[in-house]
Amino acid sequence: MPQQGWSDKRERQYERVKDSARDRGVGEERAQEIAARTVNKNRAQAGESREASRTSTQDVSPQHRGGKRSHTGARGRTKAQLYEDARRHGVQGRSSMTKAQLEEALKGG
Repeated sequence: MPQQGWSDKRERQYERVKDSARDRGVGEERAQEIAARTVNKNRAQAGESREASRTSTQDVSPQHRGGKRSHTGARGRTKAQLYEDARRHGVQGRSSMTKAQLEEALKGG
C-alpha cells in the first residue's frame, strides 16, 4: 500500500511498521492501516505532505506515543482529537464544550 508520494525512506518505514504489527498478531488489513497512518503522520510532522491536520502536526509522534491514547487508556483521546471528531460528526456547540462534554456528545452519536 505504499503511496506514490512516499520516499524510499517512508516505504521502508511502512514495511517495518506493518511487519511489527503483524508480528504482534494484528490482521493484514489492520497492519496496513496502522503502518499507513504512522507514516502519513510522520510525513505531516516533517512537513513532507501538502495538507496536514492540526492534530497531526502538533501532537507527539506515533513512535513516542506508543499506544498511550488507544481510546481505552486512562485519559483516552486529547481534547483536540475529540473536537475534530465532533466537527466531523456535526456536533452543535462543540467549541464551548469541555473534554468530558465532547466525550459524552460523541458517545451518543
